[in-house]
Amino acid sequence: MRISGAPATAHINAIGTALPPHDVHSAFDGLIGHMLSGRRERAVYQRMAKRSAIESRYSFVEAIAAEDGAVSDSEGIYTRGSFASTARRMELYERWAPELALQAIAELDDDIATQGITHVVVASCTGFMAPGLDQVLIRRTGIDPSAERTLVGFMGCYAAVNALRLAHHLVRSTPEARVLVVNVELCTLHLQETEEVDKLLAMLLFSDGATAALVTAEPTGIALSDFRAVAIPGSDELITWRIGDQGFAMHLDGQVPIRIAEALAIERSRNDQDGILRGQSPEDYDLWAVHAGGRSILDAVERGLELPPEALLPSRTVLRECGNMSSATLMFVLARMLAARKEGDGERPGFGMAFGPGLAAETFRFSLL
Repeated sequence: MRISGAPATAHINAIGTALPPHDVHSAFDGLIGHMLSGRRERAVYQRMAKRSAIESRYSFVEAIAAEDGAVSDSEGIYTRGSFASTARRMELYERWAPELALQAIAELDDDIATQGITHVVVASCTGFMAPGLDQVLIRRTGIDPSAERTLVGFMGCYAAVNALRLAHHLVRSTPEARVLVVNVELCTLHLQETEEVDKLLAMLLFSDGATAALVTAEPTGIALSDFRAVAIPGSDELITWRIGDQGFAMHLDGQVPIRIAEALAIERSRNDQDGILRGQSPEDYDLWAVHAGGRSILDAVERGLELPPEALLPSRTVLRECGNMSSATLMFVLARMLAARKEGDGERPGFGMAFGPGLAAETFRFSLL
């Protein structure tokens, strides 16, 4: 119960998730492999790809294997020598992003308009359109068009935390607020044609997915606590996401896991309130909702914070089954925690974390009720 005069506590009451129809992990692996002309490069790529800990990735783009082993796609956007322009990829984003978001919303509530939604927060970094996704979703779901709208755009993988932070503040300031938080990413639209092995390995991680969450002051689900962002000095260019003529180009430096592990090891050794652990130790948290950015990222978090292997099982499971869906990924992890809770478990403290351009970490504390 809320103490009179104290700010309301925001709760994620429920989360809906959605994936596109095509599991393309194996086929895209073949498509990427065919970009490499050198035997040594192909060998390096295949060796590293096997260590990705990913079994499935989903896309609206259907990959088609030919008899000669080459791979094409249903939209013709990955044709060797003529990968699609950014304009063409944005056409597909405008067609598919609303559909995937609507699937997630329907999973949350098949008649969301009856939920009295007052605010809509949409996070996406893989496309742009106007009217925006927020307006399209309000119109197509029948949500009251007077609902306040916010787009969290082009922030990358940690946008999920920023979207939740916004919902957290909205509920704290307006306890009657009912916030729909949507994350939708079509990462596979941005596959690049290159023979640089490190770039191809980075692209191997990414997948498409969407989530929809209802955040209110009703004390059920996941209670959200304080949010805190931390940037690692001198790491600005380790993760970049830039718009080119043939889609959005991702750069993921091999130093990222090392820098994350080092930074978290320092944070673990701190015992003051200014650290990201807020003066607590990792042992004080029962649950870890960590963005599944890749096997090496999760390994770095586990190593830096000295977590037991089972701590990141929800994140590793999402990575294995879905790949890295950018901002939607963390919400898939939280959805898995909600689904796994059992009556009688009691309140369980948790810590949420996601990484992205900066190099920065966005963090929050939560309790699974």
